[in-house]
Amino acid sequence: MMGIKEKIRVFDKIIFLFLFIGFSLANFAGCFSYSFTGASVPEHLESIAIPISEDRSGSGEPGLRETLTKTLIQKFIDDNTLQVTEKNKSDAILNCSIISLTDAPTIITAGEDVQTRRITISVQAVYKDLVKRKTIFDNNFSNYGDYPSGGNINERTDAIQTAVDRISEDILLSVVSGW
Repeated sequence: MMGIKEKIRVFDKIIFLFLFIGFSLANFAGCFSYSFTGASVPEHLESIAIPISEDRSGSGEPGLRETLTKTLIQKFIDDNTLQVTEKNKSDAILNCSIISLTDAPTIITAGEDVQTRRITISVQAVYKDLVKRKTIFDNNFSNYGDYPSGGNINERTDAIQTAVDRISEDILLSVVSGW
């Protein structure tokens, strides 16, 4: 038979266990209520226009400005923080200009043979609040994609797409998070 003191200890342990579980569940559930969506986007901005990018790089790379524009639009659609729309219906606008594209060797072996080449693209992005008529940022973004030296045109094109994807992600993060 259990004495009264033993029953109280068991009861205290059960209460402590329920309290611990209750606080743990409440704390754990709170983790799911936080969201990064719209973390730094002002409340009055719900839509964005992304006009065709300008190519001031002088590279002559065909379709580069269209590739950047389509990739940016798709990143914003996938993110879903701001709705992509036409300029006359938007709260904000993102104007991008490709300012450089370089193709240079990156890995050179002991025999001075080039193993890998790097495409580096730099973009100037100007993000404007059309509601309050002010520039939120005017920044340059640069990123790269590598391909094997002597690679075919498809490998070079893939490197360009990689650089464009990385820059687009950087621009998206700057717009929606401001970090």
